Amino acid sequence: MHIIPTITLNDGLTIPAIGFGTYSLKGEAGAAGIKNAIELGYRLLDTAFRYENEGVVGEAVRQASVHRNELLICSKLPGKHHAYQEALETTQESLYRGRLDYYDLYLIHWPNPRINLYVEAWQALIEAKKRGYVRSIGVCNFLPEHMERLVAETGVKPSLNQVELHPYFNQEKLRAWHKDQHIVTESWSPLGRGNSITEQPEITGIAQRYGKSPSQVVLRWHIQLGALPIPRARSAEHQQENLAVFDFELSPEEMELINGLTRADGRLQDQDPAVYEEF
Repeated sequence: MHIIPTITLNDGLTIPAIGFGTYSLKGEAGAAGIKNAIELGYRLLDTAFRYENEGVVGEAVRQASVHRNELLICSKLPGKHHAYQEALETTQESLYRGRLDYYDLYLIHWPNPRINLYVEAWQALIEAKKRGYVRSIGVCNFLPEHMERLVAETGVKPSLNQVELHPYFNQEKLRAWHKDQHIVTESWSPLGRGNSITEQPEITGIAQRYGKSPSQVVLRWHIQLGALPIPRARSAEHQQENLAVFDFELSPEEMELINGLTRADGRLQDQDPAVYEEF
């Protein structure tokens, strides 16, 4: 079993420094894969209403030998339910789907600035936390101006912002802003979701020096950036591999080499939160 460091959020909740992404893991096979990840040592599980697998995650939790209170489960509110009452009811629906008494983290999936209801959605999550539906509330894909507005209008700061982050898009400015505001940066698609990141010679060369896989090098880069990666892996081999990133350390020069891969157009699907709408 790997010893995983922890991170304490600005509201006091302590979470593991690496999590398990469940996007596209569905049905019996999905539940078996998630259960296996739990047995291997993952304690932070990431799902979303939109992934349509909150029930699968809940089933995996019930099948696993690890007690529910040792796990931290995160889900997300979809853009089509940002209106206050809908947001509150959707939080309840997420609980019913997973057959869970509470979520440890619940996030607004995208700000959807054109619709402009994300402050209402945030007010609903504040109420959901008061009612005990969730332990900590945060956001996904929010820009500083979105989060500043949440704080200005509600007085409540997100504990975490889950954003696209990988070597092609290292989010340097946003990470610095998060650090200043004591908001944790969580990385979705930390390995780039099927693009060529792990084939880059800068990364494969480092991997050879350490006797690690290119994926392990990239995940270690996230850790040393101060970001929390949530890689998805179907096979037990890759699940195990992705956890084995706390027994080596990249040098400052190696970190800079990987940072040098970032691109202005590095987003996977050009999903700019300033304009992108998710429903």
